[in-house]
Amino acid sequence: QVQLVESGGGSVQAGGSLRLSCVMSGNIFSMNGMGWHRQAPGKERELVANITRDGVITYGDSVKGRFTISRDRGRNAVDLQMDSLKPEDTAVYYCNAWRQFTYWGRGTQVTVSS
Repeated sequence: QVQLVESGGGSVQAGGSLRLSCVMSGNIFSMNGMGWHRQAPGKERELVANITRDGVITYGDSVKGRFTISRDRGRNAVDLQMDSLKPEDTAVYYCNAWRQFTYWGRGTQVTVSS
């Protein structure tokens, strides 16, 4: 069973930065890809960023140029560096990983105040 544990959420003022981490139980390169989605109150879950096993990266339009996804083989982790945060980035951020199935973490809250 794949387990994903997110950390690094919190509260920050607009313009600030946060770094999220997602640690997986097992080798991240056993998955076809991993990434981050987010869900704000009253809105649908949306893609933030993902990275395939081959290293292909995709970003959601609203975070391009501000967020960076990366992998850490030693920690079996996928990190999300979030810079120039805006109030509209406020959401619960979920890590996911996919192979035959898609697995989700429980989420971590990010709150950006103006």
